[in-house]
Amino acid sequence: MADPDAGERLSKRMSELGLASRREADEWIEAGWVTVDGEPATLGQRVGPDAKIEVDPAAREQQAQRVTILLHKPIGYVSGQAEDGYEPASVLVKADTHWGEDPAKIHWAPGHGRNLAPAGRLDIDSTGLLVLTQDGRIARHLIGEDSDVEKEYLVRVALEHGDGGQHPQHQLDPKAIALLNHGLELDGVQLKPAKVSWANEDQLRFVLREGRKRQIRRMCELVGLKVLALKRVRIGRIPLGQLPPGQWRYLAPWERF
Repeated sequence: MADPDAGERLSKRMSELGLASRREADEWIEAGWVTVDGEPATLGQRVGPDAKIEVDPAAREQQAQRVTILLHKPIGYVSGQAEDGYEPASVLVKADTHWGEDPAKIHWAPGHGRNLAPAGRLDIDSTGLLVLTQDGRIARHLIGEDSDVEKEYLVRVALEHGDGGQHPQHQLDPKAIALLNHGLELDGVQLKPAKVSWANEDQLRFVLREGRKRQIRRMCELVGLKVLALKRVRIGRIPLGQLPPGQWRYLAPWERF
């Protein structure tokens, strides 16, 4: 019987043969794309000098594919790099948090969770649709200087000095809504026109074409409102839809922002 500890580690042999880097080899083995002598390979497997190693072409196709992830970010995660002890939202992109109803039908590969850049901010205390992408073209389209893509938010508010027994819609001066639509400035810079209206008695709907830091919260402060909850529900033509908090799906090949 062959000694399972004899021979060379499969991922190392694949690297030496120029089939893949050792990290890629381990990912491909884990995904079931590598066979040894016609049998599915296993992580950590060792092979003899005459082993026949084959790689499924799907592995290279996945390697070449740059993915874009749509994540329903919960409260408590930052959009980009870890800061102040809080984890980046990208840590949620893994196999077991992939939404089971993802329409894209793209096969998960561990490399899809790496080098994901946030295409826009979503504050630590905000929830909703966050785009993470490996594709610089999509990032530029969403957050480049010339970007004109709409972002839609539902914002639950209260009056700073209002009557707690009344809904904000019945207390806020309509002139404040007019100012939220156009006329405010932040840090001495005039804001672009927005679309702001009541979604219900306690919630405002904001549609913006820019993304200044904590913009909606600061806009609300300027008209005497405090934000109780903020959720991004759409970016361009892509809605958050039924995606559950903490789960993610792929941007499908047929979808465009």
